[in-house]
Amino acid sequence: MKKNLSYMDSVHRDGRIWNIGVMILLLLFPVAVALAFGVLPDWNALVIGLLATAPMYWAVGAIETVTFVPMLGAGGSYLSFVTGNISNLKLPCALNALEQNQVSANSEEGEVISTIAIATSSIVTTLIIILGVILIVPLTPILSAPVLQPAFEQILPALFGGLGVAFVSKNWKIAVAPICLMLILFVFVPALDASTVGIMVPVSALFTIAVARILYKRGVL
Repeated sequence: MKKNLSYMDSVHRDGRIWNIGVMILLLLFPVAVALAFGVLPDWNALVIGLLATAPMYWAVGAIETVTFVPMLGAGGSYLSFVTGNISNLKLPCALNALEQNQVSANSEEGEVISTIAIATSSIVTTLIIILGVILIVPLTPILSAPVLQPAFEQILPALFGGLGVAFVSKNWKIAVAPICLMLILFVFVPALDASTVGIMVPVSALFTIAVARILYKRGVL
């Protein structure tokens, strides 16, 4: 008799299938291009390039798994890692949905709400991209107008600023440490810019966890 899977078991089963499937599809694209054009990559250059870049992505991937999964839940994490753009889009959507419903990501309700929020975000993003592709030519003069550039530059700061206020107000004692760390790093380390956000978010999360643990042990929290 076939055993009925629980919700979480089915989430992990389907999540593994889709993540492995997407990984295979991504790897098949360069193979298909090589077969279609009858060319092969320069293996020496490929290995040298991987040795220079792959360890960084492995480290970031491992850190993001540890930091994002507790905030997104299992279903939301599988879906986010398939669709991408986690820190800029999927994470804020999931956190806002959890906040509005006053549930945590590791609860059954939180699992469902986080997954629905991320799925909705992915669908909306896809629709917007389709509209953008269709309307890019007629809208280019408007979108490239200098008067609109300051507004576009403030979209992400406004998004994360609103979320930041909500979460900082919950427990400002925990929030002080990562805010100070990021301010010091970005002010005194010129090499850090917008392109390093993907790396600095996990670093800040791990630093915050460590500080929160110390404060808890000392009875501050």
